[in-house]
Amino acid sequence: MGYKVVVAGATGNVGREMLNILSERGFPVDEIAVLASRKSLGTEVTFGDKTLKTQDLATFDFAGWDIALFAVGSGPTKEFAPKAAAAGCIVIDNSSLYRYDPDVPLVVPEVNADAVLGYAKKNIIANPNCSTAQMVVALKPLHDRARIKRVVVSTYQSVSGAGKEGMDELWDQTKAVYNPVDEVPPKKFQKQIAFNVIPHIDVFLEDGSTKEEWKMVAETKKIVDPSIKVTATCVRVPVFVGHAESINIETEDHLDEAEARDILREAPGLMVVDKREDGGYVTPVECVGDFATFISRIRQDPTIDNGLNLWCVSDNLRKGAALNAVQIAEAVGQKVLKKG
Repeated sequence: MGYKVVVAGATGNVGREMLNILSERGFPVDEIAVLASRKSLGTEVTFGDKTLKTQDLATFDFAGWDIALFAVGSGPTKEFAPKAAAAGCIVIDNSSLYRYDPDVPLVVPEVNADAVLGYAKKNIIANPNCSTAQMVVALKPLHDRARIKRVVVSTYQSVSGAGKEGMDELWDQTKAVYNPVDEVPPKKFQKQIAFNVIPHIDVFLEDGSTKEEWKMVAETKKIVDPSIKVTATCVRVPVFVGHAESINIETEDHLDEAEARDILREAPGLMVVDKREDGGYVTPVECVGDFATFISRIRQDPTIDNGLNLWCVSDNLRKGAALNAVQIAEAVGQKVLKKG
């Protein structure tokens, strides 16, 4: 016996990836519905070997459906997720709308899978920000061993994190560099993204940080441990898919790089590729389409007593969004619904 599953936002990058991953992982689906806004109504999407036509999110009846994966942005989520939840369907939301709601669990299954049991207050579970998701998978096993005090993270985030428009802008601007007759001014991004990096993701806050940086701080505290201090600098880079992060960790207890490497090797969701030679590390282009979060460049930080550095790379459309949502659905099935 399987589940009746809804994917809302099925025509977007993340929604399509959710469908791919549900199929790839063999999620027990008895029936599936794909939803979109009216402007995308009737668009065809694939699920395994099936072709499905999108239905209207605004008029869909969620009664009798088990799980709804939402990838529609905060505006439509605010309107339709409570309706789905009220109809008895457990919503797994990829937007930022519910992440900081104390009545909504924020879940990365490798880190805090049991948190899904807190779904019942609103019948909603939140998916974290893409840059946070891959980082906390790496932090949790190290925190369990040596208690992390402080994290300094610099991100190198691909344009797919800004959706199809971000990917199109990088593509069009790159072509324009080689054909100067064309001019492609910035629209999705604040400055030219082709052959450039932009230290600005989301809006600026009063303290000078951006909201993306604030998200990494707040979400790490909610998912892993509120006592961890986090400071982040988030940068958009001219990469289509795959986020990278340089992470500096300070722990309470001493943890040498060899033990850290062994711990990370055994941790769920991680793949360690750490050879001290040319090419002995993973870059974003190599992680595309993979389920794992890759860890490289593990080394001691000699400037503090208990410090480690590492390099963390993951497919942001997968672990940062669609894969994590499907993993949450799997945890809901195992721990809550117990049908599949």
